[in-house]
Amino acid sequence: MERIEHGTDLFDEMKQRFLSFKKHKYMQNLELYEKLAKDQAPKFMVIACADSRVCPSSILGFQPGEAFVVRNVANMVPPYENGPSETNAGLEFAVNSLKVENILVIGHSRCGGIRALMSMHDDVETSSLIGSWVSVGMNARVRTKAATKLLNFDQQCKHCEKESVNCSLVNLLTYPWVEEKVRNGELAIHGGYYDFVDCAFEKWTLDYKESNPIGKSGKVAVKDRAFWF
Repeated sequence: MERIEHGTDLFDEMKQRFLSFKKHKYMQNLELYEKLAKDQAPKFMVIACADSRVCPSSILGFQPGEAFVVRNVANMVPPYENGPSETNAGLEFAVNSLKVENILVIGHSRCGGIRALMSMHDDVETSSLIGSWVSVGMNARVRTKAATKLLNFDQQCKHCEKESVNCSLVNLLTYPWVEEKVRNGELAIHGGYYDFVDCAFEKWTLDYKESNPIGKSGKVAVKDRAFWF
């Protein structure tokens, strides 16, 4: 009974938050919400981690209608050849239907999915659902291990948190309709990294011309790197 009552308290609090939202945001911006009820035209697609500490709208201030957001474990983008998934279904809709102009993949500090990836062995088949999913980032793990041999495990994980973002940028260009729009200058691809320990954000943009053919080489060149403190 105590657990049930506690659950009720949580939903009572949630109700009050909703009513506050309706009064102070929805009703005071009614014209905006009436417009959004008819259509959406976000400029951004954001691919972020499902971690409860890294909500993109809270961190970067996206307002309703500004970003089409997909969240998964460890903010990964599987390559085109892996077949259908929730992430690439969202990608297809965002790029081909919503015609977003930017894709932003955001990694973050102390990511449990990356720790799971870094704890795996190269020659071991994944048996869990989490292990099977994060193995999408195996190339990032291999590159991290090669570049951070002298670092401890926590430092290696932090390196891989950023390397896995670049791995996702590589994988984005395996989708023909993404690669075409990037090549034609209709779409830009960005990486981001949120450090919630120090509350810092790092952003960079894929340099398509310098990275090409990225899908074959697996190398990523970036530009416009910026640090927000």
